[in-house]
Amino acid sequence: MTESSARAAEAGVGPQEAEPRNREPQPAASPAPVEPGHAESEARPQAPQPDLLAAARKEAAEYKDKLLRTLAEMENLRRRTEREVTDVRLYGIASFARDILAVADNMDRALQALDHEIREKVDAGVKALLDGVELTERELHNVLEKHGVKKFEPKGEKFDPNRHQAMYEVADAAVPPGTVAQVVQAGYTIGERVLRPALVAVAKAPPQPTANEAAADQAAANDNAGAPAGDVS
Repeated sequence: MTESSARAAEAGVGPQEAEPRNREPQPAASPAPVEPGHAESEARPQAPQPDLLAAARKEAAEYKDKLLRTLAEMENLRRRTEREVTDVRLYGIASFARDILAVADNMDRALQALDHEIREKVDAGVKALLDGVELTERELHNVLEKHGVKKFEPKGEKFDPNRHQAMYEVADAAVPPGTVAQVVQAGYTIGERVLRPALVAVAKAPPQPTANEAAADQAAANDNAGAPAGDVS
């Protein structure tokens, strides 16, 4: 045993601790090198999975479809509301106008009861009264037209069951069958609707003569043609 080891034994220090204290410290281990691609891959966000991307696109398409449907429904609602407001403004007075037509009809009948000859024979006071009634009737029709109520008389028109009400038929060879030959009562419209149909008489073809009647007419025509002309004095 050497002297140094003996001293260490006496001091109670192990052989490793007895090593000289002036030994140089070992350099710290340097970190392991990092590959360049590995660091960039950790910094980048991971790309979404194909299933998630497809689901997101499908959901976006569904929301777009719902949006378009909602916009279409709102546009239809706006148009329907505008149409209803217009109908209420135009046709809201239909019941009142229909009642006023009775007044117009009575005034028209009163004026038609007096023809031109009778009016010429009446005195000035009665004539002034009739002129006032005519003026009132014209003003009444002007007010009705201002609110969309118009009078129509379909004489000579083709019969239309939507606008005319047939009262009876008349045989008239001057007009085609199914034509309005007479107007019993004028009709009225409000806007594009019929407020009151016109009461009319519809023309029909005159009855055809029977064979016996045709032969008798022909014989009479022949007799008239063959008869000698009378002496002219």
